[in-house]
Amino acid sequence: MTAKLPATMIAIRCQGFGPPEVLKPVEVPVPRPGPGEILVEVVSAGVNRPDVLQRKGAYPPPPGVTDIPGLEIAGRVVACGPDTTRFREGDQVCALVAGGGYAEYCVVPEPQALPLPPGVPITEAGGIPETFFTVWTNVFERGRLKAGESFLVHGGSSGIGVTAIQLAKAFGATVFCTVGSAEKAEACRALGADRAILYREQDFVAVVKEATGGRGVDLILDMVGGDYVARNLEAAALEGRIVQIAWLKGSTITADFTKLMTKRLTWTGSTLRPRSIAEKGAIARALEEKVWPLFASGRVRVPIYRTFPLARAADAHALMESGVHIGKILLLTGR
Repeated sequence: MTAKLPATMIAIRCQGFGPPEVLKPVEVPVPRPGPGEILVEVVSAGVNRPDVLQRKGAYPPPPGVTDIPGLEIAGRVVACGPDTTRFREGDQVCALVAGGGYAEYCVVPEPQALPLPPGVPITEAGGIPETFFTVWTNVFERGRLKAGESFLVHGGSSGIGVTAIQLAKAFGATVFCTVGSAEKAEACRALGADRAILYREQDFVAVVKEATGGRGVDLILDMVGGDYVARNLEAAALEGRIVQIAWLKGSTITADFTKLMTKRLTWTGSTLRPRSIAEKGAIARALEEKVWPLFASGRVRVPIYRTFPLARAADAHALMESGVHIGKILLLTGR
């Protein structure tokens, strides 16, 4: 089937670094899968904050990775390279990629691909991998969240936030989140949050302390940074854990870290994109075993805020930067 593939495809590239308008559709060669890789005809691709950072020149792709943005896709397998063992031409998959998702075709290391979750349309499945991989490895592996514990996620209405809320609730945690509006608070509560904190009007430290009888929360997932770092130290319970995954308010901070010692806290962090194929494959297998059944039961879903045609990637980025969205923004190729 490889011989039937077109020679070229439409992809989105950054014509320099800057505002959303630098994202332009261009015609490029269709990639070919190498050993251990599959080629996917993309149907849907998720838009994520790291894509915005790459567009601005602040998050370059790892060495050897295409400069075409896009970290997650769903589509149909149209070719398999040597040494692939699981997927075949015609299979429908979703996948985490290190780049190349904003395109009509994308090469995927086979271990990073998953069958579509039960009941999820292929047009929506492109919004699953990046946030679910990120939340699983940071909340449940690094953060060690357990049933009966309390959990706070900042940015509750973001793609990461809506995923973290659903998974934490499904696995038995009490869930708090911070949000910027009453509409977002209502949406997060509908997804399972026990308490949505309006950060412009309420002090999240005071709210979680009051709600937990002064104890604080067991785990915090933070993508904000800046002055939130000191406040997270206040909000965390004795032996609590804080996982840092981004720095929207900056990574240069001033804080009194005494509570890191007196509360015996663990403050850790991680990035996903540079990890090895084997590491990402291990996360994929954990998701398939432990999370995919939650889709079948209806306990987890993919909240889609809006979709755009691939050629309108600039509009999708503008929407993401506006901050009004609740859940995922997707690009659709129409294929």
